[in-house]
Amino acid sequence: MSPRLEDENPDRLYMVTGGRSNVADDGLDVVTLIVSEGEPTPGMQSEHARILRLCRSPMAVVEVAAELRLPVSVVRILLCDLLDMGRITARNPRPAPAESPLPDPEMLKQVLVGLENL
Repeated sequence: MSPRLEDENPDRLYMVTGGRSNVADDGLDVVTLIVSEGEPTPGMQSEHARILRLCRSPMAVVEVAAELRLPVSVVRILLCDLLDMGRITARNPRPAPAESPLPDPEMLKQVLVGLENL
């Protein structure tokens, strides 16, 4: 059985992040999609290599954290390392339009009538 996050050794997390506890405005949201830009290289930190293998197809930051069984804050630090090395690309979701006009109610009624006539 794999260890639970609550049972994770804080010393290990300290080692994984190189002692860093946060990153300055990384722009990585939990739904940011991560895509690897290459294969792992020999001598690369094992967590970095695993991220590169996981993100061959787009994967959200929160999904990467779940797969690695690490806190999102730790994974964001690892992802920033890979971003700085140019090993991954981060794709932020598009923000919703500020004011999306709703369709005209009369047009919606016409569409509904048309569908009912099918």
